Amino acid sequence: MREASRYLACSSSKRVALKEGSEWRLWGLAIAVTLVLTFGIISVTIPGLRLPNDPTYSLTLKEWVRGLAALVLLFDIYMVYQHLRFERIRRELAERKQLFELITENAADMIAVINREGRRLYNSPAYGKILGYSAEELASTSSIEQIHPDDRARVLEASEKAYLTGRGERLEYRIRRKDGSWRVLESTSNPILGEKGNVEKLVIVNRDITERKRAEELLERHAFYDDLTDLPNRSLFVDRLQQAIARSHRRSDFRFAVLFIDIDEFKMFNDSLGQDAGDQILREVASRLKKGLSDHDMLCGIRANGSGRPSSGESTLARPGGDEFLMLVEDLRDASDSLRISEVIRERLAHPFEVKGNDIVVSASVGIALSAGAWTQATDVLRDAEIAMYRAKQTGKARCEVFDSAMHSDAIKRLQLESDLRRALQQDEFRVYYQPIVSLENSQIIGFEALSRWQRPYGIVMPGEFIKAADESGIILELNRRLLKDACKQLQHWNQQFQAGRPFVISVNITAKQFTQPDLAHQIAEILNQTRTDPSCIHLEITENVTMADPERSATVLSQLKALGVRLSIDDFGTGYSSLCRLQKFPVDVMKIDQTFVSEMDRDPETHEIVRIIVMLAKNLGMEVVAEGIERPDQVAMLRQMGCQLGQGYLFSKPVDAASSELLLRSQYPVAGVGDVALAAAASCSLG
Repeated sequence: MREASRYLACSSSKRVALKEGSEWRLWGLAIAVTLVLTFGIISVTIPGLRLPNDPTYSLTLKEWVRGLAALVLLFDIYMVYQHLRFERIRRELAERKQLFELITENAADMIAVINREGRRLYNSPAYGKILGYSAEELASTSSIEQIHPDDRARVLEASEKAYLTGRGERLEYRIRRKDGSWRVLESTSNPILGEKGNVEKLVIVNRDITERKRAEELLERHAFYDDLTDLPNRSLFVDRLQQAIARSHRRSDFRFAVLFIDIDEFKMFNDSLGQDAGDQILREVASRLKKGLSDHDMLCGIRANGSGRPSSGESTLARPGGDEFLMLVEDLRDASDSLRISEVIRERLAHPFEVKGNDIVVSASVGIALSAGAWTQATDVLRDAEIAMYRAKQTGKARCEVFDSAMHSDAIKRLQLESDLRRALQQDEFRVYYQPIVSLENSQIIGFEALSRWQRPYGIVMPGEFIKAADESGIILELNRRLLKDACKQLQHWNQQFQAGRPFVISVNITAKQFTQPDLAHQIAEILNQTRTDPSCIHLEITENVTMADPERSATVLSQLKALGVRLSIDDFGTGYSSLCRLQKFPVDVMKIDQTFVSEMDRDPETHEIVRIIVMLAKNLGMEVVAEGIERPDQVAMLRQMGCQLGQGYLFSKPVDAASSELLLRSQYPVAGVGDVALAAAASCSLG
């Protein structure tokens, strides 16, 4: 430690060393002067050395003696003062050394003194604590030996620069611990000057920042990578895409493609199997896509291209969130390569996933944006790829679509439509139209199906032009809540106004998005209470595909709705996929035959047989049957012969507003009196 003190306190102790040298010289001079003065005093007082007796001379001699004695006394006083001063400096130095020893012994930072050869002249105890080496091991090795090979050149360069310029710099490097692991150090160096002003040694202070670097890397990982799949996230993908755009502007032969991949019906897997299973599916999808990126057949090796060489460009797979993935494929040889890549993606995903003991088959819709577009911003490319992906979903899912200008135009129209729909809700532009449901025995109206119409300034907009956009944007939720509320109020009015023998019923469609609402039953119950509507007068129509998408959940939701007292209908039966064993377990009251069958039943024997079987099936399951789309009397006759009780279609009436519907009722039923109103209110609302 004394050696360490001399090295590390060299700059301050040098001044003290000079003072000590001066002190010895001063003491030598004092001794010499004292001896001379003493000899002078003695020489004038020793007998035989004195001069003849002369009063004047004797007086002068005495003065000389006094003067010499005074000089000796003053010089001795000065020497005592200098001695005390040097003692004070020694104490201060000793205190500083003690303080330095205390600091260096307990410092968390590693402090070292090295010479030009890189050998450590001193190492603080922190070296042993952090790196695991003993003092002997550190002293016997060069400071460069433990530094990571990739960092040695930087460290040597910084050291040489410090020796040449006399100024150290801060740098980071890796150093090996005794157990073989690596630590990251932040190092600062300060030069120690020699007597000639040149740099002889360096004082190095090293701080272990390994944990800080790990935390920074973790934060960076969170900022640019997806936690679930460990793929780049949207931010990192956008950055790499922006670089690809810049290269495409510099090189006319550079082509890239962005593939926007969306898992079809992923929400159904998530809802039915649970979020953990959904996360597992996403990880498996990411793994397959990531593995595919390293395969030549995923890129351009899947084709025989001119020279037969695959693309040499880089590819990036990312997960921006949800069930979406993004793929950037660079340096494509041909634009058609992106289509081949899309095909390989869908082939890879077609193999079943094993999740919770179940074999799950997923499909993906892929939208492609090619670098042929005059893009400058990455977000524009992603927007166009997403538009193409939605087009793929709209045209049947499990498909691939390439973006073109027409899609962009359609997307702009779609955005405008959604904006107009929201404005229409605010301005109450939606109207309820009613199509009669009649008894096929006597053509009397027993109820209505409530349908939405959009009353725009230039005329009525039919559902086919806005219902899909309303459903996908979520606007349908508020739209159908208002429709049900208005229909319930109208139903109350008609049941009080007309003497029909039994109350009329209203059928209202429940969309797929509504069906996924966890509080659907509560919402409907609230509307029924507000309008004081008898639940048995309300028929809720759910399509076949919606109920079969997740049979277990559907059974739960249907049971909740049935508990309200409403009646349930399966709409468009025959157009989707049904499991009859599940269908018979659903609490369904009515089956509606889709109009595609009814419209052809009097022309095509096979369709006629399908309708007959559906009617027979419904009867065997204890359900009533409503045939939709009746347009000709022959169809009525056939349905009546099959035992179908109810029907609706243009033969009876197209959907009309409330006023026109009331005229239809007036043509069949008398207006009820006071007593009749009370009787109607007490009647049952069943269709049977």
